[in-house]
Order: sequence, then C-alpha cells, then structure tokens
Amino acid sequence: MPRGSSPKRERQYEHIKDSAKDRGESEKRAKEIASRTVNKERARAGESKTASRSSLDDMSSSRRGGQRSHSGAQGPTKDQLYNEAKKKNIHGRSDMTKAELKKALGR
Repeated sequence: MPRGSSPKRERQYEHIKDSAKDRGESEKRAKEIASRTVNKERARAGESKTASRSSLDDMSSSRRGGQRSHSGAQGPTKDQLYNEAKKKNIHGRSDMTKAELKKALGR
C-alpha cells in the first residue's frame, strides 16, 4: 500500500487480496490486483496526486464487479428470470421456458 493510505483503503486492499487468493490467484497476483484496484479507487476519489484518464473515466470497480457477480456464463437462471417477470407482472410466465422469459423481458 502507498504511504499515507487511510485505514479504509488498507481494509479494502486486504479484502480484495484475500478474495483474489480465495479464487485461486497466487500471492503475488493477488497483491497486484488489490494494489491496482485500490489505487484506481483512490484516484477516482481524488486521494492521489496523479490519475490516468482511464482511472477517472472508467466504470468503478465495485460497480463492474457487481454487474458480473449476478449472472454466470449462461446468464441469469430461469428462476431469476421468472422472479423478474413476476415483478413486472408478465402474464403467462409460469408456462414460459427460459428462452420465452428472456424474450418477454426483452433480453
């Protein structure tokens, strides 16, 4: 971690590093991922002296990670699609296949 980092950024670094290690990354790679992520967040928050354009203009890492975590390789499950259709009050949803649910939801 860079000198002068806040306790919040220290905790963030450790959390990201531990998560990367849990996913099977090496210690070295986990540290690199955590450092890059925390430095980017510091730049976005104006906590660093310099910041690249991509650090400032790119989507935040927390938002990007959140978008990726909710659907696997095949996208949302049929149950997830069904629940979304239920919230949108789509009629006939109980008889629909996964493909039909996707179509009805405009996916």
